[in-house]
Parts: sequence; structure tokens; C-alpha cells
Amino acid sequence: METKTTAKFTTTDEFKKMDIKAMLELLKASEKGLSETDVEARVKEYGFNEVEEKKKSSLVAFFSWFWGPIPWFLEAAVLICIIIGDWLDGIMLAALLLSNVIIGFYNEHGSQKSLEILKQKLTIKTKVMRDGKWVTKESRELFPGDLILIGLGDVVPADAKIISGDISADQAAITGESMPVNLKKSDVALTGSTIKRGEAKCIIVNTGRHTAIGKTVELVNIAKPESKQEAIMFNVAKNLIYVGTVAFAIILLYALFIGTPLITILIFAVLFIAGGIPVALPVMFTISQARGATNLSKHGVLVTKLDSIENAASVEILCLDKTGTITINELEISEHIPMPGIEKNELISLAAIASGAEGKDQIDATVLAYAKKNKTDMSAYKQISYTPFEPSTKKAEASVEFEGKQFIAVKGATQTLLALCTSMNKKEKDKITAKVEELSKKGNRVLAVGKSQGTGNFTLAGLLALNNPLRSDTKATIVALKEAGIKPMMLTGDNIAVAREMARQAGIGDNIVRISEIKKLPESEQGKAVEKCDGIAEILPEDKYGVVKHLQSTGKTIGMTGDGVNDAPALKQAELGIAVSNATDVAKAAAGMVLTESGIDVILEGIRTSRRTYQRMLTWTLKKITLSIQFMLILAVGFFWFQDIIIVIPGLMLLLIMTDFMSMSLAVDNSKSTKNPNNWNVKNLTIAAGILGILFFLIELALLIWGANYLKLSFEQIRTLVLLSLVFTAQFAIIIIRERGRFWNSWPAKVVSISMAIAIIIFIPLSIYGIIITPISAALVFATLIICTITVLAIDFPKVWIFKKTGIA
Repeated sequence: METKTTAKFTTTDEFKKMDIKAMLELLKASEKGLSETDVEARVKEYGFNEVEEKKKSSLVAFFSWFWGPIPWFLEAAVLICIIIGDWLDGIMLAALLLSNVIIGFYNEHGSQKSLEILKQKLTIKTKVMRDGKWVTKESRELFPGDLILIGLGDVVPADAKIISGDISADQAAITGESMPVNLKKSDVALTGSTIKRGEAKCIIVNTGRHTAIGKTVELVNIAKPESKQEAIMFNVAKNLIYVGTVAFAIILLYALFIGTPLITILIFAVLFIAGGIPVALPVMFTISQARGATNLSKHGVLVTKLDSIENAASVEILCLDKTGTITINELEISEHIPMPGIEKNELISLAAIASGAEGKDQIDATVLAYAKKNKTDMSAYKQISYTPFEPSTKKAEASVEFEGKQFIAVKGATQTLLALCTSMNKKEKDKITAKVEELSKKGNRVLAVGKSQGTGNFTLAGLLALNNPLRSDTKATIVALKEAGIKPMMLTGDNIAVAREMARQAGIGDNIVRISEIKKLPESEQGKAVEKCDGIAEILPEDKYGVVKHLQSTGKTIGMTGDGVNDAPALKQAELGIAVSNATDVAKAAAGMVLTESGIDVILEGIRTSRRTYQRMLTWTLKKITLSIQFMLILAVGFFWFQDIIIVIPGLMLLLIMTDFMSMSLAVDNSKSTKNPNNWNVKNLTIAAGILGILFFLIELALLIWGANYLKLSFEQIRTLVLLSLVFTAQFAIIIIRERGRFWNSWPAKVVSISMAIAIIIFIPLSIYGIIITPISAALVFATLIICTITVLAIDFPKVWIFKKTGIA
């Protein structure tokens, strides 16, 4: 059952502001919890405590792959073959169409994956009061008004207001706040938080999609970037369709004028569709990306969405979540400041002796680790008793014996300890407060340490500054990202002072602004304003999602890194979502890439690998457009010359196998990563390939004139000559098109060279011995091979100029 929606649903933020009495009245609940009768009514009113799903039928998803420009034309070609009775060719084209559909459907990543993981987050068990008795229920069976008991190690099952007790809750995965949050009576514990200390009785105020996680679910559900890959394939196909339509229209008019039979015209239509449209483009993209994903897995990057490979090559702005990405999600003591007369060893010893080694307190663990790291000698100190940190007192303390004397060692909030230091005057306390504010502006949380002096008086031993330090690889990664033409942008929920200090330390930049400043601007100006920022502070989960949307509105390709539930919507919305190694399952499900090793330097390897993959896909696309233009032109000229079809459908099938599918080996070709982001400019790509196609057509035209006028070949032999030269030029086209500079600057991978050789070796005996096609002399076959080799390689000289002018890189 889905969570119900009322006309006015009270938000968790509104419940935070209410007192307990008002909250109970609104929920029609009591401090004794609900009865089973109440529960039955609340099932109808609120629904179960679960995530609302929007499932898409697998059958619908499968058949949707038959819808689109490339499938339409292939389907039309199959239909024409059936109409003219050419069942064999129709079956072959149908098999090609089906293979594209299966590969596409198999690699499609369902949008519900993140939601399923989020549902699993709620399948925890909790102690709940029902009919006056404590029972254990699955979180799905909890409702607003339920009284629950949460303690150390528990995961909060729903947004709940504390009615008694104090707890410390880790909300990092929800809010991005790295420090545990101390919650007391009347505060609200958020869904998905983990209790680190204490115990509390709470009344559930919101469940399902109305919780903190539920809001994130809604964002994950609607987050969907435009598919650049789909747009690329559509535009490539569209441009070729325009060319093919014009050429076919001219032929059609001429055919009708000379009275060409309808069946011949229909065969022409099949040839233009299958030979001119890049039917294997989706398969090539998939194979290239799968190969890139395999390579990345060896470098600590798991690709969960194949199109992330292509998107990574185009990323222009990389949004970096501060906590857990730029910084490590662990506390570290960055600085110790002893008071006059206090030695470093004494300060650290007092802090360590006022810590509990047995508990799970994060600050205690950090202090003890710091003492161990500094090899602090604590042999003279003996802890007699220990009182853990309490949110109500804001301090932890221990009774200590030292050199035969006893005293109390204490650590906690600075203002709490200053209040205990009755012998300090106001000027001394103001000086300490100013130092604390200075440290806080640098992103530190300050811990004061003191010890008792007589009865009721304490002396301050010093201060410890705690923070989330930068990852060891952060600075180098930021520098390398900038060198790769990518702008790093920090997103954080921290205040502006902390954000600026972190950005300064990481080398990100100085232009850090509050999200509130962006929101004040008109909607039309927000995208450009965000683009100019180096970082944004004080943001909420939905703000991160909005930032990505704003950047995308400027036409930029966006990458986003993150680790928590709060990052999931932005990770999914970005063209490239990257979940770091310690990310939550929700973040990993929403992302397109998941880092399996700590650190973010592997992101660079991911980008480099993606750019190499892009170059391979670009090479195949350039080659295909070039050969399509060449094919359509020679088909048209042949008809005007001979009033007949110069390439038959079986010949076309051979050509597709030898040129399109054999060249799939380009997916593993040697390629170089570029210095800047790669963006598909389909217009310029079509212009460049179109010019090359015309040059390749001139080779075909010259051979056609030579064969018809000088060698006096029969029409059937001319068909073989044209087909043979198309295969030869296609193989040598790979050599010049794969290299953006001179072809001799780099050589194809061994597998590419082998596939080229196989295509040539197969077609030579087919042409000589007349297998499937009409035979021609061996001398003519090898002469054609030599002519094609020399002329195609000669085109390399104008190719470099063409690529430079059209910006192909």
C-alpha cells in the first residue's frame, strides 16, 4: 500500500518546532503509544512506512527499443523485403534489428534500482509500544503516533520526536554532517540515522516518503538527465536520413520518368536504408563502452551504467561533495593548544584519560588514536572511573589518580569548561573564546580539556581542534582535473567560513557562495550564477540536485561525486554520477560509476579511459558517415549511368559485414586521451565526414569509369568491381580516420589490423572465384587493391586540414 497524501501534510521541520503536547494532539496520540485498533485506522490514513514505487513493465521497456529513428528505418526495410518476396534478406535485416534491441534492453539500467535499495533501508526491526506492551515490529508496520524505543546501534526507522532521553545520532548519510548530532527531548531523530550513544523514547511523526529519506526518494525518482548518447545517435541518423532522402528523391523522380519497375524502386529504398543509415551504431557504442568498463574495473572503478563511459569523456564541471569525497569521513585532531604552564604530553594525557576505550564514541576514539600517534606516555595516570559524554552536560569526565593524588579530568564544549573554571577572569575567557572562533572558521570543532583544582574549581589545560582532513590525494586530483579542462566545484552543507577554508586548502578556488544567495536570484539567472562559483555552502540534499539541474541548463555536461543518501538525487541527475568507495548503497545505486578503492584520484583514470573510449566511438562514427555518403553517391551515379541497381541486396549484406561489423574491432583500438573534454558536435562531424565521403566517392567514380569505358567490363563485373573497391576503401579508411593527425603518428591495435586483413583476404577469393558475386580477373582485383591503397592514403593530407577546420579532435 502506498503512503497516503493529505491536503495538508505536516512536515518534519514543522514537527521540530512544536512542543510535545501540540505534536501529540495533532497526531491524536499519547505517550503510551498506539493500540492495534489505532493501527488499523492509520494503515488507511497513512499507508505503510515504505517507499512508493513507480515500476515500468519489462515488456514495455523491451518493446520501447523498437521505437526510434534507426529501428523505424530498419523495420521499413524488413517490410519492403517481405513485400517484394525477398525473405532471406528480410530475415537478415530483422536479425540485425533484433540484435540491436536485445543489446540495448540488456544494458538498460532500471530507474527503480535506487528505490529498491531505499526500501531495504526501511526493513529494519524496532521496539514499539502497542496496547501498553513493548513488541518488536518491522519498520514497515510503524505509523505516525507510534511510541518507539531507540538506543546504541539502532537505525532510526522513521522521523521521530524525542519525548524522553538524550542520544547522539550519526546523520552523515542523510544530511552530510560528518559530526554526530546530540539530540535531546523535543528534538527530531531523522530516518536512517544511527544511534551512537544514549537511549530515547520517541513518537513517530512522519513515515515513508514524508520522511527525510522519503524526500530524497522523490528526488531520485524524478531525477533523469537527458540521454546524450540517444541524442547523438538520433542526430547522426537524422543527418544521414536527410542526405539519403534527397538522393533517393532525385533517383525516384528519374526512375518514374524512365518507367523503372516498382520492385526496383523498392529495392533501392532498402539499399538506401540499410546502406546509408548507421544500423550498427548502437551496437558499436555498447561494445566500446563495455570494453571501457572492463578496463576501468582494473583501476578500481565499477561502471553500473554503460552510457556513463561516454558521458565521462564530456564532463566539463565536476561537483564534489565535501564530506567523504574531498575530506575523509573521519575525525582527526589537527591542532593542540596547551595553556601556559601545560606541556603537550599533559594536555593529550588528560584528554585521553577522560575518554572511554570501550565505547563507540567517535571523539573518544579520535583522542585515543591521537595519543597513540604521538606516543604519549600515560603510564603515571590511572583512570578510576569514567562518565561518558552526555548531551545534557556537554562533557565527559574521569576520576584520575596521578602520583598518589586524585583529581577529575574533563573534556567537552569550551563554554561548558570555561564555566567550570571559576578562577579565570573575563579577559582570559574572552581570549579563549576568540581562539575558538578562529579555529571554527577554519572548519574545526574545538574540544576543551581541563582538570579539577580543589573543590568546585577547574583549570583549563588547553584546546584540541578536530576536523575532517582532506584526503591525501585531494590536492593533486584538483590540480589534475583543472589540467584536464574540468572545473571542480565543491558542494557542502557546512557554513560559508568552513567551506571557504576547505576550498582554499584543496586549491578549488575562492568564489564560494551560500545557496541562499543563488536562490535570491531570478530563476533565469541562477544557472549562470552557479556556473561562476567554485563552491556552494549551506546546501540541503534537494539543493545539490537543483545545482546540477541549473548547471545542465547552461548546456554543460556535469559530473557529481558523493557518498551519502543525501547525494543520491544529484548523482542520478548528473550525466556522470560517481559514488566513492565508502558510499551508501543508495548512492551507489544512483551513480553511474562506483569507486572500489579509497580516494578520488581514480576519477582521473576514469575520465582518461572514457576519453579514449570516446575517440574509438568517434572514429567508427566518422568512418560510417564517410562510407555512407560514398555508398549513396555511387548508388545514385550507377543508376543514372546504367538505369539499374549497381549494388544488389546480397552484396550490401556482404558490405555491411565487412565494413560495419568487422570494424567493431575499433572498440579495442589504440587511442589517446585528449587534454580537454570531448563533446559531440554532430554538425561538424557530418560536414567533415561528408567531405571525406565525397573524396572516397571520387575514387569509386574513377574506378567505375575505368572499368566501364576502358576495360569494357560487363555490368555484372562492374557490380563486383564497385563492391570490391567499397570493401577495400573501407579498410584503408580506418587507417587514416582513426588518427586525427597524420596516419603514421600511430598504428592500429593488432586486433584492428587483423580484422582489416581478414576482410581483404576474404573478399579477394570471393571476387576472383565468383563466390556469391560475379568473378573478375585476379589482375584486376590486385590492381584495384593497389589503387585503393594509394588513393585512400593520399586523402590523409586533406583529411588533416578538414579535421582542423571542423574541430575534430
